[in-house]
Amino acid sequence: MKELFEVGIVFRGFVLVNHVFRNLSNVSEKKQSIDDLRGAFISAISSFIETAFCDNTLEYLESGNILFIFKVGCAESQDSKQPEPIILFGLVEKTKKKSDKLVRKFMDKVDPVLQTFVMRYKDADFSELEQFEPFKETLKQYFI
Repeated sequence: MKELFEVGIVFRGFVLVNHVFRNLSNVSEKKQSIDDLRGAFISAISSFIETAFCDNTLEYLESGNILFIFKVGCAESQDSKQPEPIILFGLVEKTKKKSDKLVRKFMDKVDPVLQTFVMRYKDADFSELEQFEPFKETLKQYFI
């Protein structure tokens, strides 16, 4: 997907893993603080939509020439057998194509990625972020 800037996975407000295909031109902060802000933002927006609109999920947000696209799934961690939301996100450049077409194109690719991640890391300790590093290559391969 040539419009893709970044794709990643968020759980409990933290970006577990992400892959940057190309940098956003206006980003000048440290990478860790950007990841922290994105993770918290994505989790907060998802929780708000789910609570305020009775279990509906948000598919995307537009900001200038960028689409924030979200696919919500469920995962079980080592510390809780209760399924919790896990969110695969994509930052996509909005082009002359309609936003809905870009969202559909992205969504067509993400189901297998999210399912692979959930199965591979079922019952994992999600506080140990280093274990997710190998999944960066998987993210890259799915979207090239």
